[in-house]
Parts: sequence; structure tokens; C-alpha cells
Amino acid sequence: MKKLTKTLFIISTLFGLGACSSTNLPKLQTVERVDLDRYQGEWHEIARIDHWFQEGCINSTANYSMRDDGDIRVLNQCDVENSDGETDEAIGRAWVVDQESNAKLKVQFPLKGIKLPFLAGDYWIIALEENYQYAMVGDPKREYLWILARNEVLPQSDLDNLLKQAKDAGFPIEQLIYK
Repeated sequence: MKKLTKTLFIISTLFGLGACSSTNLPKLQTVERVDLDRYQGEWHEIARIDHWFQEGCINSTANYSMRDDGDIRVLNQCDVENSDGETDEAIGRAWVVDQESNAKLKVQFPLKGIKLPFLAGDYWIIALEENYQYAMVGDPKREYLWILARNEVLPQSDLDNLLKQAKDAGFPIEQLIYK
């Protein structure tokens, strides 16, 4: 029951039900173009704006792969803090909503046996290193932000540049937690 309640809350939180947004924020810019084939694979979470649905998660990863229907399979995994090797995972799907750039996607984590297709969250790629070694993902309301890298450690100079970009875009970077 706890897992179902948590999942329902994740869905409602991720997808903006009851969410507030500031109208004073500048329009969120995404990267010019994303090659989805190159974006596939494993990404390590370097930093995130923390939310209860990732509470207790450390060493988080996201793995993206193409599905047969053209959408993207999303596998999020993490180690559960203060446990004896327990892990947590969520499997969802993503799809492109801006075909011109491939930088704006919607992500959905369905409940088993319950289809709620109208609930999907924004996943906007707002920074992407030219060799696809790091990325920054956020949403237009600035409620969610993830800094991701192919390696478990991101050089400090790259992290500093991403933090500046996030701050300039209106994200509350003081709320970030790191690995």
C-alpha cells in the first residue's frame, strides 16, 4: 500500500497537479538539437532538486533506450540510503513533443494495471555537452532539475558552468543535493 500511495503521489507531483509556477520566470531555453541515439544509455545523477519521490535515493542512474514503438524506455534506479544493499527502480516511457529539436519530451511512469495517459511530466534538455558526456534536464516551472553525466563524477569546472546556467535560467540551485 505504501508503494502505491508513493507512486500516486509521484505521478501527481511530477506532472504538475496542484503545482504552482511563477509567471515572472523567463522562457526556459532548451538545447538546439538532441540526437536521441546518442542520448541513449546510462546517465549518473550528479545533482538534483530533491523531491520526496527520490527521498533516500543515492547513486541514482537513469537508463534510456528506444522502444519498438519509437518512444523511449526509461529505467531509473538508485541505492536506498541506510539500507543493506536495497535498491529501488521505476520504469516508464518518454516521448518527444518537439520533433524539431528532440529536446522537449514528456515522461510518464504508469501504475501497474492503471493507465493514466493524461499524466506526463516535462523533461526538457537544457544543457548537453557536445560529446554527450553530461546533460542538464529541467522543467519550465523550475520545480525539477537534474544534472546528469556519463561518469559518476563530473569535473568541477563543468559543474560550475551548469550551476551558473541553471541559476541564470531561474532554477533554485540552493535546493540542489549532490549524489
